[in-house]
Amino acid sequence: MLEVGNNAPDFSLPNQDGDHISLSDFKGQKVVIWFYPKASTPG
Repeated sequence: MLEVGNNAPDFSLPNQDGDHISLSDFKGQKVVIWFYPKASTPG
């Protein structure tokens, strides 16, 4: 579990175009990570 102020571990995910983007691609920049649950699911 991360705590406030800790660095996030590097990870890769596909973007809306199917290209894989890594957190390390944004090193030195401020990044907002936003998760959206799949529509019509509890959560």
